[in-house]
Amino acid sequence: MSARDSNEFLAFTLGNEEYGIEILKVQEIRGYESVTRIANSPDYIKGVINLRGIIIPIVDMRIRFNLGNPTYDDFTVVIILNINGRVMGMVVDSVSDVTTLAPSQIKPAPEMGSVLNAAYLIGLGTLDDRMLILIDIDKLMSSSEIGLIEQLTS
Repeated sequence: MSARDSNEFLAFTLGNEEYGIEILKVQEIRGYESVTRIANSPDYIKGVINLRGIIIPIVDMRIRFNLGNPTYDDFTVVIILNINGRVMGMVVDSVSDVTTLAPSQIKPAPEMGSVLNAAYLIGLGTLDDRMLILIDIDKLMSSSEIGLIEQLTS
């Protein structure tokens, strides 16, 4: 699915930046709860939780993108994603809102040494005084991470 098909994005923060992912990929939003650690998993895979009988892996995006030491407080949120039939959770600093962007508000991502590889970006969403870094969450989670996640859950 391209950014042209779905113009609604869930806006969330990681560090000082605001990101957006297609709302259709979001199953639910939950507060952070303790996870069960999995031995020998990368540090950004916090562990797994039992969500209504389904064991789902939890990835801390703040650790994945080296955004300093994450804190876990009342604002810390887990976005439960459903990507290609795989359910997983992604820890972010906070969630702000659902934003509708017109195609004209989505600009191509510039090639620069950012935290995220440009291959994982849809583009930049511009709204008044805000800019959302729009992530292609399918590509990001099905990159090397998903292989790790499949190992953890099998």
